[in-house]
Amino acid sequence: MLKEFERGSSDVDWCEANYDIVPAIAEFWNTISNFLFIVLPPVLMYLFRPYARQVNASINLIWWMLAVVGVSSAYFHATLSLVGQLLDEIAILWVIIAAWGVWAPRRFFPRFCHESRKSFMLVMLGVGAISTILAFLHPSMNHFLLMPMAIPSVMCMFSELKRCNDCRVIRLGIAAFVWFSLALTCWLNDRLFCHIWESVSFPYLHSGWHIFIAIASFELCVVMAYFEAVTMAPERAPTLKFWPYDRCDLGVPYVSFKFAAAKPIKEC
Repeated sequence: MLKEFERGSSDVDWCEANYDIVPAIAEFWNTISNFLFIVLPPVLMYLFRPYARQVNASINLIWWMLAVVGVSSAYFHATLSLVGQLLDEIAILWVIIAAWGVWAPRRFFPRFCHESRKSFMLVMLGVGAISTILAFLHPSMNHFLLMPMAIPSVMCMFSELKRCNDCRVIRLGIAAFVWFSLALTCWLNDRLFCHIWESVSFPYLHSGWHIFIAIASFELCVVMAYFEAVTMAPERAPTLKFWPYDRCDLGVPYVSFKFAAAKPIKEC
């Protein structure tokens, strides 16, 4: 079974030339371009401390899982091993499952869940378990099957934005969609038109995918966290802010509160 750990054991190979920069790293730029997934979670965990205490501590799980995505992706691109590929894809699968379980609006729950988030989370756990098994059975198709799973998340965000009156939140949601579109464009071009980009000596679009999808993912999570805060703690007047400079929409976005709460909110 150790052959699955061997370098190059994955059938997936991206456009960047292998071992072209550093002899020990298969795809150098595809590896280091995961830095945002690793750097941003500790910052967001710090900025979201009031949110975690007073609204939903599960948000820290999302940040940790996004960090795991970055580490797994870096390992995969550094080795191009089958184990690295599966770690990368399963990490992405479960962060999407977890985000839906934490933030999906109750009006989207299946009827048999009776608007119970605990029941919906159990459904999502079942979906995640089945998808994980299928990922092991057909690893060569995983990256094509994972992509459509992000589309409902974007559609859900736009559904919530239609109900929102905060221009800053709307701008952040639109920005997240733009970053997602750029990321998807990079992914498709690298995967389907590699020969064209090799001919112009720029086989690095998958690196752009990592950077753009990281920004889109974090911004989407912040937008959905804001909507949950508005639902769970409207009396605290949730507001969107940016760190380190809040006067313009640049920096790391996070959810803050104008008023303090007497005690943490517990969701049933």
